[in-house]
Amino acid sequence: MRPLIALALVLVLAAASCGPGAVPIRESTRAFTASDYGGIYDRWTRSADEFDFGHLGEILHVTATFESWEFRWAYVVRYAADHSLTTDERTRTLEQSLADARDRHRFLVTVGVPIFREGDLTSTYSDVRVILVDPEGRQTSPSEILRIGRPSTDQRIYFPSITRQRHTFRIAFPTVGDDGVPTIPADAQQITLRFAGALGTVDLRWNLDQTASPASVTDRVE
Repeated sequence: MRPLIALALVLVLAAASCGPGAVPIRESTRAFTASDYGGIYDRWTRSADEFDFGHLGEILHVTATFESWEFRWAYVVRYAADHSLTTDERTRTLEQSLADARDRHRFLVTVGVPIFREGDLTSTYSDVRVILVDPEGRQTSPSEILRIGRPSTDQRIYFPSITRQRHTFRIAFPTVGDDGVPTIPADAQQITLRFAGALGTVDLRWNLDQTASPASVTDRVE
């Protein structure tokens, strides 16, 4: 058994050290088509499991999509194509979404646990705390946690992590804290969405590219 446990630990550490590449966080014009959405969704979505090694059972599974500036741009392009929006309608929808991005960091989150009711982050049955953590360890609490009881057809298609076996939430954090400090600093190399409680802790991490200039972040995702 010991060799198997050692192998499992090696695989866990290897997976942790081979995370996704850095994603562009700066505001700039993007050039996407509707077919680019899948790649952008993958780029901004993270999943992680926390295991109780004493019982070798999965106790918490979380998937989150960071609705960043880039993600919102790709989402609106896909949505506009699917719903046959006019150019003016698409422009108006994009402007509204990007304006919101300047005020809030939003995440679409799905949570699965063995006891279904304990996965409801808005319920007293759950002790899981959700926080946004910057590289210096500064923590920001959500300004909003909204449970989506019945996800729409659009939500199920655009966010494949949504299933009947999981709770779905929209979680928002202010872009600037009460102290006037940005929740994602301008020089941050990563940001972490943390789920912490008696069941364990899950960190979803996005490595950030702060160096990309507005002129160079218009590349299409192939």
